[in-house]
Formats: sequence, C-alpha cells, structure tokens
Amino acid sequence: MRELNNSRRAFIKKSALSGAAITIGAMGFPASSYGRIIGANDRVNIGIVDFSNRCKSALIPAVLKHAKEINFEFTAVSDIWNRRKDEAVAYIQEQSGRAIKTARNNEELYDRDDVDAVVISTADFQHALHYKQAVEAGIDAYVEKPFAETMEDNKAAREAVEKSGKIVQIGSQRRSGANYHAANDLIRSGKFGDIVMVEMNWNVNQPRRWQLPELTKELKKEDTDWQRHLMNRPEASWNPRKYLEFRLFWPYSSGIPSQWMAHQIDTVHWFTGLNHPRSVAANGGIYQWKDGRENSDTMTAVMDYGPLDDKSKGFQVVYSSRFTNSAGGVKEIYYSNAGELNLDTNKITPTGRLTEIHAADMDMQPNLLQEAMLAEPSKAETGADTGVDSLTSAHIRNWMECVRDRKQPNAPVLAGYNHSIANIMTNAALRTGKYVTFDEKKQQVLAGKKVFKYK
Repeated sequence: MRELNNSRRAFIKKSALSGAAITIGAMGFPASSYGRIIGANDRVNIGIVDFSNRCKSALIPAVLKHAKEINFEFTAVSDIWNRRKDEAVAYIQEQSGRAIKTARNNEELYDRDDVDAVVISTADFQHALHYKQAVEAGIDAYVEKPFAETMEDNKAAREAVEKSGKIVQIGSQRRSGANYHAANDLIRSGKFGDIVMVEMNWNVNQPRRWQLPELTKELKKEDTDWQRHLMNRPEASWNPRKYLEFRLFWPYSSGIPSQWMAHQIDTVHWFTGLNHPRSVAANGGIYQWKDGRENSDTMTAVMDYGPLDDKSKGFQVVYSSRFTNSAGGVKEIYYSNAGELNLDTNKITPTGRLTEIHAADMDMQPNLLQEAMLAEPSKAETGADTGVDSLTSAHIRNWMECVRDRKQPNAPVLAGYNHSIANIMTNAALRTGKYVTFDEKKQQVLAGKKVFKYK
C-alpha cells in the first residue's frame, strides 16, 4: 500500500506519471484514485477527521467491531483542537492497542502514505466541504449527515464525489436496517397502495441537548484554529459555544432539520424515488429554552411531495419536533387508503382503511391491508452484546465492504444531496416565513421568488 500511495503523490505533485494516469483512466478510475486501488487482502488504513463525541461513542466502536474480519485499521487522526487529537490517540490505544499518528489538519492527514479512507464527523456546516476535500485527495469516506447546509456546498460536494469515483457513505443509518428495507420493498411492490400521508416527529424534553457547558468553558481560542474552523462561513469573532455547540446556531447548523429530520425524510425519498419536496411551509421558534441559542426548540414543517409533472398525484408529509416535551417520542408512520405502516412498532395494519360502509356509499370495494410485521433488526444491526449503537454497526460494515468491492453503499452521495434539499427548503421556510419551492433546472431553493442564501 505504501509504495502505491507514494506513486500517487508523485503523480499529483510532479505530474510525472501522465502515461500511468491515462492507463488508469482507461480502466475506469479517475486520476485521483491512482495509488488508492485496494486489493482484496490489503489492509485498509483509516484516518479520523475530528474526534467528536459521535465519533467516539459510535463510529469508532462500529469500525473496530468489524476491523479484524475485514482487515481495517486506524492509523491517524486530524483535529484542529489539540486536546481532542490527544484524546483520540489515547482512545484508539485503549480500544485497539495501536498507537496512531496525528496531523494538524486535513491537508497534512491526506499527505500521509498510510491513510486510504476516513471517518468524518465534523460540524454540520463543514461536512460537504470535508467530503469534497477527502475525495479530491483520493480518499474513500464515511461522513455523518447532514450532507450540506447550503445548496452551494451541496452541489460542490456532490460534483466532487461523483467525479472522483470514491466510495462515500452518508450517515443515514436507516438505509442499513432490515425493517426499513422491508418497508421499502412493501411500498415499491404496490401492495401497500399509494401513499396519501406521512407523519413524522422527534420529540425530547432536554434543555441541555447539543450543549457542552463544561467543555465550552475549557476551550480557549489559542487551543484551536478558529479561522480554519469557519471555512467558507462569514467572518465572525471567536465564540466557543459556536465551535462546540454549533447545532444551536445558524449558519453553522440548521438545528432540528439537519440533526433529526435528515434521518427521517430520507426514508421518504428512498421508499418513493422522489428526490425532494415540491414545496415546504414551516414555522417554529424558541419557546422554552431561552439560553442564547439561535435555532428553534420547536418546529413543524408541512411538505408536499409528488411528481413534478403531475400535480394531481402526491401526498403530504408533516414533520414536527420539540425539545420541550417528549410525549410522542420518535415516530414515522406512512398511510395509504388501505391502512398504515408504522416504523415505530414495525407493524403493518389496516388502521384507518376504507371500510365496507363508506366504500358502499361510493360504490367502491373496501380496501384494507392484512396485518403483518416488518423484518426485525438483526443482531448485527442492533449491536446486541457489543455496545455499538442501533443501526450504526450495520451501516459502517456496509461502507467497509463497499470500500473493498467498490460497489455503491446503501446511502450514496445522492441520498445525502436529496435530504439536504429537503433540509434547506425547511430551513428557508422557518427563517423567512415564505412558501418555499425548488427550481429543478437551476437546483436552487426559492423562498417566495428569491433564492435562499444563508448570508
């Protein structure tokens, strides 16, 4: 692997291997993939981009669970905060017995000859540009959702990934769940009937959700690189809350849409083949937790979905979320005229179906689903007896296998691109109070008649 990687660097830096590049291109690989072609038995070396809480609690344990079997190994970490970089080294040493190297930034990480793939779990607004940077360096990547917070970043990242030919898995774990695959098969088979409504909610009662008060007190500007952290966001004065608690502040995160709706709305796109809403209306606010946050603690969005060329067909999605009362929990319910598909209980039932009496009134036949259960999540998916959270184990494994066989993973770049359109449309409706649509030709989000921009 080292010899191949050194050859790749010579190609990029000195342009001395043009003949080799042409040969690789003729095989179907872009030049950026030269030196990253992994054999069936080669060890895949993984770098960590940002040792976040999510990375520590879920992503790294999931990789380590499968690492020996699939021959993956952590080799290096990049984090612009020295404390987290040192913590990553200690954590990997503790969990795997391996001492990994450190890099001051991603450029230094990608200049190493022992990094073939990366796990990225940076701030929401950084994901798209960090994906872009990784694939342009010839690196495969597992990247947390949301894919992007603006259409400019969304389009740039998608283009880079598709041009590179690299394997990118978006952290939309539902796409690796047996029950969600069963739901997808049912809906696409036509046996469920046409979707007429989808109700989704994500409710908690957590005033400290996404806050790190003690850690925020300890972070000083000189400990990190604030300008590098901001990337393409507007110039701003140092703020440790916006560095660590970014999910509460725009334009570093849209909050509820990017964190929770991104997971759930992705299933609508997956099950139906529709790329994004036709329109979105939304409102919300900071009704309870007035702690300096800028993103809503409560919101509701109403989205219209259907074919762009046939307004007579379609359905509505109502998405609501609150931090202030946990009643209702997390729900995803699909409705047809024949009943419901409940992804909370994994039950298919004739609840709410067209009854015999009402059917007779309209000279129609009654319409009902047969009661059934969706496939239960497997042990690998639940992480049973391993400490790995829910679906992350299966999703990470799927990515690792795809890095090996070069097949598309369960949540490829288009899945991230599309959930980001829905997120951005919802965020635009929340922030402008306008009826929001999408210009398919220009790939732009329109709030009223104006293009929505974060600046």
